[in-house]
Amino acid sequence: MDRIRIGVVGCGAIAQIQHLPHIAELRDRYELAGLCDASAKLVDFIGELYHVPERSRVSRYEDLLALDLDAVLLCFADPKTDAAVAALDAGKHVFIEKPMCYSVREADRIIGAAEASGKTLMVGYMKQHDPGYRFARDEVLAMPDIRFIQANHLHCGNDRHLSEYTLYAFDDIPGEVIERTGALRERAVRDAIGDVPEAARRIFFSLSGSMIHDISSLRGLFGPPDRVVSAEIWRGGSSVTTVLAYENDARCVATWTSLPELHDFRETLEVFGAGRRVGIRFPTGFDRGLPSPVTVQGMDGEQPWKKELVVNKQNAFKLELIHFHDCVVNGKPPITDGYGARQDHALCRDIVHAYLRANPS
Repeated sequence: MDRIRIGVVGCGAIAQIQHLPHIAELRDRYELAGLCDASAKLVDFIGELYHVPERSRVSRYEDLLALDLDAVLLCFADPKTDAAVAALDAGKHVFIEKPMCYSVREADRIIGAAEASGKTLMVGYMKQHDPGYRFARDEVLAMPDIRFIQANHLHCGNDRHLSEYTLYAFDDIPGEVIERTGALRERAVRDAIGDVPEAARRIFFSLSGSMIHDISSLRGLFGPPDRVVSAEIWRGGSSVTTVLAYENDARCVATWTSLPELHDFRETLEVFGAGRRVGIRFPTGFDRGLPSPVTVQGMDGEQPWKKELVVNKQNAFKLELIHFHDCVVNGKPPITDGYGARQDHALCRDIVHAYLRANPS
C-alpha cells in the first residue's frame, strides 16, 4: 500500500488552497478517492476539478467512510470529534486539521479510538513541519541556558488573505446541518471551559483555532509548561496575553490579538538564552510559497554576530502530507500526534481558567 487512497471531508478554503492541490501533486503517494462536504454543489464542483468519480462524492461523512479508503483528512467546520472517532472505528487512518477538538474529554475519545484501532492519528499542525521551524528547533535544543521566550501572533482578517485566491462556495448547506453543527460546537465549548463570560468564550475560540499554532510550536520546543502564571483577556475577548512557566525557571510571554484592519500578518517566536537568541517568523497559513525566516544571534569571543537564514521554501502543508504518508505506510510515529494535541487543548482551558480565577465575576 505505497499509494494511499484518501478521502477528504470538508472542501472549504484550506482544502482548496492547500490540501487538495498538494494531494494532487503527490500522486505517487496519494489517490484522491473520495470527497465529502455538506454543500452538495461544492462537493460536485470540486469533484469535477479533481476527477473524483460521482459515486465517491457525498455530503455525509458516514457515507464517505463506507467507501474503499485507507485514510481520511478531516478539515471541515468544528467540531470534528464524532467524525474522527467514526473514521478510526471504521479502520481508517486519520489526518485531522487543527483544532483536533475543544475539550480534553473529546481528545480522550479520539485518542482512545486511535489506540483501539491501531491506526495513525495525526493532527494538522503544519508549522511544526515548516523547514524554518525544524531548523530553529535544532538551534533551540542546543541552547544551554534558556531564560525567556516571546510568542506574538498579530492576526489580521482572514478575508484579506482569502481574497488573493479564487475560492468556490455555494449556499445550499441545509439549515438543519448548520443548526446541528452550531449546537455541537456550543456543547463542546461548554464541556471544555464551562459556562463563562462572553469575552472568555470568545477568546477560547481564538486560542483553540488560531493561537493553538503557537501553543503547539512551543510544546514542540519545550514540552508543556509547568503552569500558567497569569492570563489577561482584553478588548472584549479579541486579545489575550499569558505568562507560562517552564522548567529551569524559564518564562514565556505569549500574546494573540486581532488586528482586522491591517493587512500585515505577523506570527513570531523568539527564544532568548544567556548567550544565544533564536527567532522565527511564520507566514500566514494561506500562503503557498513564502518561507519562514530564522534569525540566530550569538557571540564569538567578544564579537557579537547575527545570521538571518531562509532554510528552504518547501510548503509546510505539503511536507505534513508527505509525513502522514510515511506514518501510514512505514509505521512512523507522527510528529504531531493526538497526545500532544490533548496537552494543547488542556493548556487552552487552563489559560482561560487562569484569567477567570484572577477576575471572578
